[in-house]
Amino acid sequence: MSSLLVSECLLAQVKQNTFSYKTNNYKIILLSEGQQIGNSGILIDASAEILGKYTDEGKFPNATNAFLIKTDNKNILIDTGYGRNLFDNIDKYSIKPEEIDIILITHMHGDHIGGMLKNGKKSFPNADLYISQKEYDYWTDKNITAQQPDNRKSGFINAQTVVDLYRDKLHLFTPNEIDESPLQIIPGLNAISAYGHTPGHTVYMIGSDNERLLVWGDLTHAMSVQMPHPEIAVTYDFDPAQAVMSRKKILEYVSENNIPIAGMHISYPAIGKIIRNGNNEYEFIQVK
Repeated sequence: MSSLLVSECLLAQVKQNTFSYKTNNYKIILLSEGQQIGNSGILIDASAEILGKYTDEGKFPNATNAFLIKTDNKNILIDTGYGRNLFDNIDKYSIKPEEIDIILITHMHGDHIGGMLKNGKKSFPNADLYISQKEYDYWTDKNITAQQPDNRKSGFINAQTVVDLYRDKLHLFTPNEIDESPLQIIPGLNAISAYGHTPGHTVYMIGSDNERLLVWGDLTHAMSVQMPHPEIAVTYDFDPAQAVMSRKKILEYVSENNIPIAGMHISYPAIGKIIRNGNNEYEFIQVK
């Protein structure tokens, strides 16, 4: 990957904040919070050979995304990013915050729940909020919060503020694994466990049969490295070994079943398919 390629990639994407992908019954809209360049310092045990082959001097394309799912009668957010571009992005589709019906949270890191609050109040006053039970239990545990260093404690307090303000419409659930009977949140939308990045990290399958798309949250942070080498975890992972197992299992499933995916840290347009190439490595093919 040349530095010119990385630079051109960002220049082409920097003004692209939304992207629309359609299936028969759903419209999936990328809501970009920003295109970025990642640094290999976040990668655990990536060899010099791997970094030399799959990064540009330790750098790679990255992003922060949320997604809007439009059905015939529902506006559904999957994560809310930092909340920087979120409201301008949904406004492009003539959607007001009070018209968001459901919010599905993959996990409660700040770059996924940042848009939940505005001026200390609910950003989405009419939305039902869905969070996995394990994720909720971790972030709301007062003992765990008290044990955090000062630079991490604020993230827990923010997560607790979110659940407190949305508690009247909060739904907790336990997702199944990707090869088990699906846990249906609403018709056509299922929750799937992908634990490891956080204790309750959850991904969401949209549609059914040949019309599926998986929004996989933070299953990856460095696509150029973690596709050919899914065994490489990142420093942000709560349980790196479990995160690797989740990534391998889901990559195998979506590639074998030809299911498109979308991710919160995949560069624009952040939607595509996973294939196994001639080297028996996974490869991400972006939609056009």
